Amino acid sequence: MRKTILLVEDDSAISDMVKRYLSNETFNVECVFDGEAAASTLGHAHYDLVLLDLMLPKLNGMDFLQMVRTKSYVPVIIMSAKDSEVDKALGLGFGADDYITKPFSMIELVARVKAAIRRSTQYIVSQTELSKSIIKVHEIELDTDNHCVMKKGVEIHLTSKELKILHLFFENQKKVFTKEQIYRSVWGEDYYGDENIINVHMSRLRERIEDSPSKPVYIKTLWGIGYKLGEFK
Repeated sequence: MRKTILLVEDDSAISDMVKRYLSNETFNVECVFDGEAAASTLGHAHYDLVLLDLMLPKLNGMDFLQMVRTKSYVPVIIMSAKDSEVDKALGLGFGADDYITKPFSMIELVARVKAAIRRSTQYIVSQTELSKSIIKVHEIELDTDNHCVMKKGVEIHLTSKELKILHLFFENQKKVFTKEQIYRSVWGEDYYGDENIINVHMSRLRERIEDSPSKPVYIKTLWGIGYKLGEFK
């Protein structure tokens, strides 16, 4: 089945070029040119991936991304001329799955698109194969059937990557994980030392599950080694 991509890009020349190239790679591509149109379109149709520019009229890319993450785990790849580490961290912290800097190679873009869709598909499959159970650690309950997390009876909304990281630790409560092991387990790809991706996702996960993210009790850092789940009586 052909995968469908929502392309959110206000530059018509870039939009036409990306659509033409991805269409040749057998993807269905639907184009919108501002954030409000993207929000409306995403609310009425299913997409396998979103390609998102940040500098959009009417509703900027970051605000659109935050809105998406309140209701969907659809993979999002940011396309932007903003290439500083701060912008990358901000984008990934809001729930983006990947980031590509303009100008980019179309071959690289296609590779990233295919990888993101593949990871998403593998994650959905792996989740359906999980045993039907609720894993509880201290005040947090992870429902592996419904893919949701509750803390003190209140649902915590996590991205697919955050949920998979949390499940990794809850399933292996005594194990210490290096960043490479986390990346291989969650992203399903070889790790080339890009610590920023792991750091941002771990920071964002802590913001959502910890009472005090600067003093985490659920996911502990072992400096120079990696991370492990905290111990509770």
